[in-house]
Amino acid sequence: MTRNFAIAALQLEIEVWDGDATVAKMEEVIRQHAASFPWIDLYVAPELAMSGYVHFKNFTPQQLNDAAQSIPGPRVERIQKLAKRVGKWIVPGSMWELAEDGTRYNTAVVINPDGEIVAKYRKMYPWLPYEVGTGSGSEYCVFDIPDVGRIGLAICYDTWFPEVSRNLAWMGAEVILRPTLTPTSDRDTELVMSRANAAFNQCYFVDINGYGPWGGGRSAIYDPNGRVLQEYGAGGAVLTEILDLDLVQTTREHGTLGLCQTWKQLRDTNAPQPMYDDLGSGDIFKTIGDLELPTNLRGAT
Repeated sequence: MTRNFAIAALQLEIEVWDGDATVAKMEEVIRQHAASFPWIDLYVAPELAMSGYVHFKNFTPQQLNDAAQSIPGPRVERIQKLAKRVGKWIVPGSMWELAEDGTRYNTAVVINPDGEIVAKYRKMYPWLPYEVGTGSGSEYCVFDIPDVGRIGLAICYDTWFPEVSRNLAWMGAEVILRPTLTPTSDRDTELVMSRANAAFNQCYFVDINGYGPWGGGRSAIYDPNGRVLQEYGAGGAVLTEILDLDLVQTTREHGTLGLCQTWKQLRDTNAPQPMYDDLGSGDIFKTIGDLELPTNLRGAT
């Protein structure tokens, strides 16, 4: 039996400050799409689709508190009902989660076709110093699709830290979903990194961006050999793709393009990794300053 798994990545326009409106849009798109394309197994949406984007330079504490909700909470429960209604897996992007201790996290949930929350991931690397007031998650997240395979979650800026995707693959992830919401000029660089993560880790990599005032689109899907399956432009879109998870196993067993058996060599060589023994002692840190918002580049040292 093959391990084909069909996904639909929703390049949605995120309504600024209006999570309810964005969730309503997501619900409508998924309902209509699932009725027309019943072969889809999983839907994934962009970062902060559940809350509406917050521009950190202008927010007030009250606005951020209004945007954040507990998990489970009203918006998550709406998606749980939707997942059960359409019988699909849904990763509805991420949302501002207000934890019991008052910490706010950028959090993604995974909802199965029975409407159950089966996984929750808190963004490990908020975009500092810009995403101020945001807690950092401490646990990597993978979840299993029965009789299919294992999927990992990363959110936006996590991809700038290759250790995140590397750990997810080490934990057995065969697909990495990366909801993001970026309008900035580094999108070209992000796509290079997403493609590289697919090749380095010999897995599918799904990079889904929003569009509109705070999302530049250009979502993409890459295969375990680092090949481009889809790279979309701006505007609204639903990127559908059938992922063959047997290809992941083939690539890891026989090598990328039949050439590079990198995971096996990484295991068997046992080369030292001194940076992970004492990260802060690296010489690179002797030449760079504190993590803070630049204000005057000409006066900076």
